[in-house]
Amino acid sequence: MTEKKKFLIASAYVAGLGLLSNLAAKDIKITWKADRFPFALWPWEKDGKLFRALRVRKWKDRVPDMSKILPFLPNKEIKSEPSGVQAEQLVQETCKAECVHAALIVSSFGILAFWRDKWAALFLSVYNLLGNLPFIIIQRFNRPRLVRLAKKKSGKLRLV
Repeated sequence: MTEKKKFLIASAYVAGLGLLSNLAAKDIKITWKADRFPFALWPWEKDGKLFRALRVRKWKDRVPDMSKILPFLPNKEIKSEPSGVQAEQLVQETCKAECVHAALIVSSFGILAFWRDKWAALFLSVYNLLGNLPFIIIQRFNRPRLVRLAKKKSGKLRLV
């Protein structure tokens, strides 16, 4: 099989994974615990200082939002005055999105079943570093702020 064909198959594979993960995620009805593993801030994240150093606030709105492309996904835009319930729903969406992107990283290694060389490593690196890791960082950046907003609006966060 040629490198071009392997690249095309790998591209179709990750596109299919992305579509399937979004279809599956819309039906996930789990209540995530935002203050527990794996969603709580890690010590090395230094209570969000890492994300400020990465300037996540400046670039997070420049990445694609699948809820704008796939209408069945919940809208993630924050209204000027969201209710406590809406803020809690957004907290849940950050947990779900982080899980989906982590699952996409793990499942992308299925490419190695048919493509094992330096080009496969490059493809996986680019896909995961540009296609998944930024979205996990955004979820981890937004979640603590949304948790604080939900607690402020509803007096406490029921989902934590």
